[in-house]
Amino acid sequence: MIRFADHQMLVFLWLVAVMFAGLVYGSHRRRMILAALGNSEAVKRMSDSLNVRRRRGKTVLLFLAASLMVVALARPQMGTRLETVKRRGIDIIVAIDVSASMLARDIKPSRLEVARQEVGALLDRLRGDRIGLVAFAGTAFVECPLTLDYGAARMFLDQIEPSLIPRPGTAIGEAIRTALRSFSQQERKYKALILVTDGEDHDTKPLEAAKEAAKQGVRIYTIGVGSTEGEPVPAYDDQGNQIGYKKDREGNVVLSKLDETTLQKIALTTNGKYHHATSAHLELDRIYRELSKLEEKTLLTRRFSQYADRYQWLALAALAALLIEGIVSDRRRREVRG
Repeated sequence: MIRFADHQMLVFLWLVAVMFAGLVYGSHRRRMILAALGNSEAVKRMSDSLNVRRRRGKTVLLFLAASLMVVALARPQMGTRLETVKRRGIDIIVAIDVSASMLARDIKPSRLEVARQEVGALLDRLRGDRIGLVAFAGTAFVECPLTLDYGAARMFLDQIEPSLIPRPGTAIGEAIRTALRSFSQQERKYKALILVTDGEDHDTKPLEAAKEAAKQGVRIYTIGVGSTEGEPVPAYDDQGNQIGYKKDREGNVVLSKLDETTLQKIALTTNGKYHHATSAHLELDRIYRELSKLEEKTLLTRRFSQYADRYQWLALAALAALLIEGIVSDRRRREVRG
C-alpha cells in the first residue's frame, strides 16, 4: 500500500498540467506563424533543420520530469519495514462511582464531573501503562478493559454517567472485586487500582475486598470526592431538568457525606494512599508519582509496518529525464557536401 506523507504537494500537479498546456499552445502558435510566412527559402531552411519528433520528445521529457518531481516532493511511502516495539509499565484500573450521590455539587461543577476530570488528567500523564475503567453504583461492571489505547479509554470515560447503572446504591466492595477479576491472576505485582468515590458504601464489605486485593498484590489508591459536612443530592426528571432534591420516606432532604474513614482504611490495607479530590487535581500528580515508583513489566511486544520513503527513485527518474532532455537536440544533422 502506498501513502503520501506530504500529500498536499500533489496540488502542484495542476501547475505541471498548465505548463504542459502552455508548451503545446506555443508549439501550435509557431506552426501558425510559419504557415503565415509562406514557402520562402528562409522558412524552408528553418523547417528542414527542425526535428519535430525530437522536439515533441523533449516536451514530453520536461513534462515527465516535472510530474515526477512533484510526486517525489509528496514523499510516497510504502509499508515495507518491520520494527519491534516494546512498552514497559503497569496495569491500572480506575473504578468510578456513578451513583446518584455523585451528582451532588459540594465540589464544582459536581462530584461526578470532578471524578471524570481526575481520570482525564491521569490519562494525559500515562506513558506505556495499560488502563481500564470500572463503573459502579449498586453493582459494578467493566466499562473499558485494560488497554494501551488511551483514546478509546477517553471515549468510554466520556460516556460514564449515573444512567449507566440503574440499580441504586454504592457498592465499593463489588467495584474492588470486579477490578480484581480484570487483572492478570498470574502476577502478584505491576497492578494498581484507583478508586474514585464519595465513600458511602451500602454493606458490600469493602475492607474484606481490600484484603483480597492485598493478597493479589494490588495496591489501591482512593480519591474521596465531596465534603464530610454533607450535600443534598439533586433529583432530575426524564428530560434532565432538576426538579428538586432527593428525599427519604419521611420527606426529609437526603444529605450525602464523604466517608473518608472507609477510604483511608481501604488504602492502608493495600499499602496505598488516600487523597481528597480538589479542582486543581494535585492528588493525581501525587498518585502518578507513586505509580511511577512501582516495578514495571513489558506490556506489549509486537511487530508492525513502519512506512519507508520511496521518493528517492522518483527524484532520480526526474533528474534522468532532465539530463536526457538537455542532451537530445531537436535539430537535424546537416549533410556536409564536398
